[in-house]
Amino acid sequence: MKLSARNVLSGTVSEVTKGQTTARVKITLPGGSVITASITNEAVDALELKVGDEASAIVKASDVIVGKA
Repeated sequence: MKLSARNVLSGTVSEVTKGQTTARVKITLPGGSVITASITNEAVDALELKVGDEASAIVKASDVIVGKA
């Protein structure tokens, strides 16, 4: 898979929770950090995502917001 995005975080699907129209997908990265994405149920079905699958979180954004508590 070739992509123009530079931020590709690969890991393992640790949770897939479907709602009425969208699903929450959690990908656990090496080291234990978790990335959570909201995608359509249709996308979950098309990708055949399930817990234990290897998957990537691909981040393509023109802005990054940084906060500090």
